[in-house]
Amino acid sequence: MTTPPTLHLLSTDGAQARVSLEGGHLLSWQPAGAPEQLYLSPRSEFVPGKAIRGGVPVCFPQFAERGPLAKHGFARTLPWELVSQEQGRDDVLAVLRLRDNDATRAVWPHAFELELSVRVSGRTLDIELACENTGDSLMQFTTALHTYLRVRDLDAVSVEGLSGLRYFDSIKQAEALQRMDLLLPGEKGVLDLDRIYFGVKERPLVVTEDRRQVVITQQGFDDAVVWNPGPERCAKLADMPPDGWSEMLCMESATIGIPVVLQPGETWVGRQSLALL
Repeated sequence: MTTPPTLHLLSTDGAQARVSLEGGHLLSWQPAGAPEQLYLSPRSEFVPGKAIRGGVPVCFPQFAERGPLAKHGFARTLPWELVSQEQGRDDVLAVLRLRDNDATRAVWPHAFELELSVRVSGRTLDIELACENTGDSLMQFTTALHTYLRVRDLDAVSVEGLSGLRYFDSIKQAEALQRMDLLLPGEKGVLDLDRIYFGVKERPLVVTEDRRQVVITQQGFDDAVVWNPGPERCAKLADMPPDGWSEMLCMESATIGIPVVLQPGETWVGRQSLALL
């Protein structure tokens, strides 16, 4: 596979990440002393203008097909510019920017400025997405950080922290209530997951696989998405191997149920933090 223009972030403690300027896309996260934590499909083509499969795509200004734009909007398929890259004593930070242009205004008539900040340190990854309305009219959008976590055995994975939340099942096109605290993606009958959990806000979600735990916390994002295509849908995805579904679980910080509304000059900020225990 070809390699897109990327930034390599390496902290003094050994934590590292790779970020593609195409799509403002986080491709890799290796905490200090630990293996790769993100799934990146070996079939991603890395062609300008085409979404990358895996890592952390930025969904903006529309989530999925819940609106008139192309699926997940345009931010993940446009080139971003590097604003800064800073090396701290025990961390490293990169900031990328995307502004509106003729192409974006042709499909979404708003002036905006997005900033994506990626920080790695020790066993923690922080991703912050900020949006400023730089135009003279009200704008609204939905958004998500579409994080693909790498797993070894999906049957051994559980997610804690969703109990009591209402969710929309995008497969069944119906709402339901999560009654159990553990969600077992590999359980028979639960494959092909595509759920939007509403009102997650700042409650932590814990993804456990055997002795490995990743704690996900968010600020600014109201909702969370849990997604795995399962074997049948995965086989239909040209940019994933047929067994790719068994090696990943998407845990996405998102704001979908109630869109973000910004008046001219206002700014919204959403943050997702992942910590490997």
